[in-house]
Amino acid sequence: MNGGVIIRELRRHAPFTAIGTALGVALMLLVSWTGMPRGMSEAVFWSLHPLHVLLSALVTAAMYRLHSPGRPVLTALIGYIGSVGIATLSDSIIPFAGEWMLQLPHRAVHLGLIEKWWLVNPLAFLGIIIALAWPRTRFPHAAHVFLSTWASLFHMVMAMGERLTPGTVAVSTLFLFLAVWIPCCTSDIVFPLLWAKNACIIRGKGR
Repeated sequence: MNGGVIIRELRRHAPFTAIGTALGVALMLLVSWTGMPRGMSEAVFWSLHPLHVLLSALVTAAMYRLHSPGRPVLTALIGYIGSVGIATLSDSIIPFAGEWMLQLPHRAVHLGLIEKWWLVNPLAFLGIIIALAWPRTRFPHAAHVFLSTWASLFHMVMAMGERLTPGTVAVSTLFLFLAVWIPCCTSDIVFPLLWAKNACIIRGKGR
């Protein structure tokens, strides 16, 4: 796959990510101001992360199917790895790196494919099944970006204490952007097209 295509796609999707990050920071400030209990933040994360996996699996599998013969077994494998693996990186591992840098009091890595395997894995396969029957990428990708932003946000909110400092906001903003921008584009675009025989993106071609 041409490196210029990857750079172009990352550039095209940066505005979606920036908007999602700005909304995420505003939500983080609102959560801090209202004093949302940590347990509620945890419940929100465990709602958003599985939905993120569902949409990620749908878009990843659909992108591969649209640009290749779309063999069901290989589509399922690519959809699963590209969604569960990269969603874990986006929602859990990169946010944890920010939590560790900030030394947040409740920092931890929450791995959905292990802690909530009975929920995350079936939703990944549901997304793959939908992609096999109805391969579409445009709206699901935009929704995927926002869900990923908010899932990453609440992973970090769970780790925070009662006091939100300007430094915490600044570092959280950076890690929110990174947690979504590169992993989501990798999952939705780069990873499936690396496996597709006709790995090319034609602007306006997505269904």
